[in-house]
Amino acid sequence: MGTALGVALSRAGWPITAVASRDAGRRERFSRLVGGTRAFAEATAILDEVELIILAVPDDALAGLAAGLRLYSGQALIHTSGALGAEVLEPAMAAGTQIGSFHPLVAFADTERAVAALHGATIAVEGDDQLVALLAGMAEAIGATAVRLAPGSKSAYHAAAVLAAGGFDALLDAIAELGRVAGLDEASSLAIYGPLIEQTLGNARALGIRAALTGPITRGDVGTLRAHMATIAADAPAVVDLYRAAAEREIALAADRGALTPDAVLGLRAALALQS
Repeated sequence: MGTALGVALSRAGWPITAVASRDAGRRERFSRLVGGTRAFAEATAILDEVELIILAVPDDALAGLAAGLRLYSGQALIHTSGALGAEVLEPAMAAGTQIGSFHPLVAFADTERAVAALHGATIAVEGDDQLVALLAGMAEAIGATAVRLAPGSKSAYHAAAVLAAGGFDALLDAIAELGRVAGLDEASSLAIYGPLIEQTLGNARALGIRAALTGPITRGDVGTLRAHMATIAADAPAVVDLYRAAAEREIALAADRGALTPDAVLGLRAALALQS
């Protein structure tokens, strides 16, 4: 993430003055891709070089790293964690300094793909009004849109992001596993079920999540659900828990929408429980 942000900000005209990493290879790669930066092995060295410091490190390293830094008046320190709030940086604060966070909702698997994905992406920001205004401008410069999170909401925001990324990938893997039972390889499953996923997302955007719900559960088809559970238990048992959890959520959505009678809800839940 640090390298992708450095590249994107540099291309947008924001001067990237210095980089710090204990990994010599990462320092060299960052300097080569961004250009014009001084490289240091220790984070404390960059405090004399810059006004805004971005900590792009694993979540578990943030508290210890912040405790080893002491900002100068006029400096701001932000991190890129999606799960942690800005308060984790408080040990580094001194008079006249600011802390915040800047989390791009982007899957950083490859630098160039991530830089491209920043265009149109959402970036969650935290900080006081002055810093948030700066971070919003920084987001706009790289083609993204800043969203200010409510205090204390970071963990829920990040949990949703994990479901949208890693959780969705896990769902795709379950779909592909059932596809293999039907004689499809992974590429075929993605080709066949991908358009259905895109249609569902489009419907949810246009109609709302509840109104977009379709399928046997919304119709109260207990027999179909029993057949699904029996097939999955026999041929793809690792998918049972995921299918059941999703079906329980679907039943609740359909019931809230008024599509199911109380008896239909009981029948569907009994069908799910048969394979417990």
